[in-house]
Amino acid sequence: MKVGKLPESVLKRTVLKKVNKVRPEVVVGAGVGEDCAAIKLADDEVMVLSTDPITGTAKDIGKLSVYITANDVSCSGAELIGIMLTILLPDKTLEDELREIMSDVYDVCHKLDIQVVGGHTEVTRVVNQPLISVTGVGKVKKDKLLSTGGIKPGMDIVMTKAIGLEGTSILAKEKYEELITHFPASMVDKAVGFDEDILIVKEAAAAKDMALSMHDVTEGGIFGALWEMAEASNVGLDIDLKSIKVRQETVEICEYFGINPYKLISSGCLLIATSEGEKVVDAINREGIEATIIGKATDSNDRRLINGGEIRFLETPAKDELYQVIGGRE
Repeated sequence: MKVGKLPESVLKRTVLKKVNKVRPEVVVGAGVGEDCAAIKLADDEVMVLSTDPITGTAKDIGKLSVYITANDVSCSGAELIGIMLTILLPDKTLEDELREIMSDVYDVCHKLDIQVVGGHTEVTRVVNQPLISVTGVGKVKKDKLLSTGGIKPGMDIVMTKAIGLEGTSILAKEKYEELITHFPASMVDKAVGFDEDILIVKEAAAAKDMALSMHDVTEGGIFGALWEMAEASNVGLDIDLKSIKVRQETVEICEYFGINPYKLISSGCLLIATSEGEKVVDAINREGIEATIIGKATDSNDRRLINGGEIRFLETPAKDELYQVIGGRE
């Protein structure tokens, strides 16, 4: 099989088909596009769980691992309480490298007021670069729980910030020396710094009371995330391609490597389905964060990308563009 997320067809027939549904406490379980599970704790409260590995890069993985988990839990409308942290290290790893990873984890946890509640750390020959897997634990009132599936026809689709932020930052870090031979170092440095925009906790908090569904844009890029939201909700989409924001640094770096920014891993960009698009945009703007209505959900089976007079259709997500340049998987 190819590096990256499993194709949706394989996921459905080989993985999800084998996931049984036997516990009534499970409010949200495994499904296409669902980033979190939810388990009923009491009549009015739900525990939210999310798990993710970071393997697409070895740089700044302590910070990235907590960011990605915080994003997933925030998209459910929940408050992140703590994380379980598993770290697997190759046998040539220095203790200073582990210390740096844990310092980054601590800094982000302190910033977000969350706790590392447990985990496992091991040196093993089965990995050739540090690998982190994080499980996030959060809580939310049952009537405030959001999932990827929840969109109704006619709802606005809002996006925040810009696409490709995480992928651009990873490429700028991993290919820094190569890129500064083609672009000004100041431009590459700015792209490296896009990782400071990866958290979507503030905008999720601003939007959650008006949202029916939220989904952070990760592997597969904006096209993959839009497909996942539509598939989870069984709706169509009309998306204005020109409304999707792309920073110039992302355009330049993607053009250099010959990859598509719309299919590039994009943590930092949040998709929100809502009946109150303008209010959501205003609420997020008040947090100093850019937000844009990019389209609507429809009652059609078509998931359309509209670019002026040209119309094309979303396809089932394929391998993330990042893997054309560097290996690994997130």
